[in-house]
Amino acid sequence: VQLQASGGGLVQAGGSLRLSCAASGRTYSSYFMGWFRQAPSEEREFVAAISWSGGSTYYTDSVKGRFTISRDNAKNTMYLQMNSLKPEDTAVYYCAADRNRPSRYSYTGDYAYWGQGTLVTVSS
Repeated sequence: VQLQASGGGLVQAGGSLRLSCAASGRTYSSYFMGWFRQAPSEEREFVAAISWSGGSTYYTDSVKGRFTISRDNAKNTMYLQMNSLKPEDTAVYYCAADRNRPSRYSYTGDYAYWGQGTLVTVSS
C-alpha cells in the first residue's frame, strides 16, 4: 500500500486542522493504521491509531480529548481531526499502516508502510 498524507498548515493556538491519509491498494480496509509525528530534533512519536474496522482507536495521552482519528474504507482514507491545537503539537505528521495489528501500536517499527509526512505549525 502507498500512503499520501495531506492537510497540514499553519494555524494559531486553539485552532483546528484535519489531516488526511489517502491510501492506494485494494486491501486498504484490512490494514491497521496510525498517525505519528516528529518535531525538530525529536524522535518520531505515536499520536493515534485505528483498527481496520475503525471500531478501536488509541491515543497518546497528550492528544486525548483534542484529536480524533477516523477512517473511511470506502474512500481508502484515514483522517486526524485536530482541535484545540497547541504550539507543542508543531511537527511533521506521518501516517503509517501495517497488514497486521501491531503488538505495540505506538511503536514505529511495527508499521511497514509510511506516508511522506505533512507539516503542522501551531503559532502561539
